[in-house]
Amino acid sequence: EVQLVESGGGLVQPGGSLTLSCAASGFAFQGYAMSWVRQAPGKGLEWVARMGMMDDTTYADSVKGRFTISRDNAKSTVYLQMNELKVEDTAVYYCAKCDVGTLWSCALTEQKEAYRGQGTQVTVSS
Repeated sequence: EVQLVESGGGLVQPGGSLTLSCAASGFAFQGYAMSWVRQAPGKGLEWVARMGMMDDTTYADSVKGRFTISRDNAKSTVYLQMNELKVEDTAVYYCAKCDVGTLWSCALTEQKEAYRGQGTQVTVSS
């Protein structure tokens, strides 16, 4: 059974930083791409960052240059370092297991609840 547990969310002022973690279990973590998606109040899911099994990455334009995705295969954990946070980054952040090891496969699973964790709230406010 795939299990994904996010942590690290909280309240931060604009311009601040947070690091989210997602501990994975129930599958061969090192063989899959992983992604972070978010859902702001009243909006749909938006993909934020993806990392393939070969450590290739891609970012949404809205976070490029501010967010960094990384992974530790030994710990079966994926991270999202978020810097220069903006009010519009406020959302519930979810990590998601992608369909296979490549970045393109993430779009196949990110919208499916069974492939995501329970989420962690990030609130950016002064």
